[in-house]
Amino acid sequence: MTGTLRIREAARAVVLAPDRHVLLVRFEFPQASRWALPGGGIEPGESAVEALRRELAEEVGLHDPPIGPHLWNRLHLIPFINGLYDGQREQIHLVAVDDRFEPRPALDWEQLNAEYVFELRWWRIDDILAADHLMFAPSELGRLLDHLHQHGPTAEPVDIGV
Repeated sequence: MTGTLRIREAARAVVLAPDRHVLLVRFEFPQASRWALPGGGIEPGESAVEALRRELAEEVGLHDPPIGPHLWNRLHLIPFINGLYDGQREQIHLVAVDDRFEPRPALDWEQLNAEYVFELRWWRIDDILAADHLMFAPSELGRLLDHLHQHGPTAEPVDIGV
């Protein structure tokens, strides 16, 4: 990559239930599958919180969720499949829910698949920690979630790496 990097701004959510479960989406890319936090790109004129509300409704069917603190920042440099971006910068917020719910995306599966989303699933944090045969984004997701569950959010967002 030469010149100025084209970075897509994005917002993601740690949708966390009190029973140590987190809602993840499975992305299918040509090079690999990845389990990641729900969310997506910030559109022109949107704040990160506005984008997150829109993305959570579209992707998992969560409407008007309580957007909690900005937990983490993540910068991932990787060329996008469509060639538009050289990477993505994510603001990751906590979205605490009272209980696990059945995800009902506003988008249909054809639309979700076009965005490389192929599955929605609640994961126990302990199962993420034990799943060394799967890829998560961020790569240290299990450790980060375990720390969050045990200690709560930090006073300021933390840069978490890839």
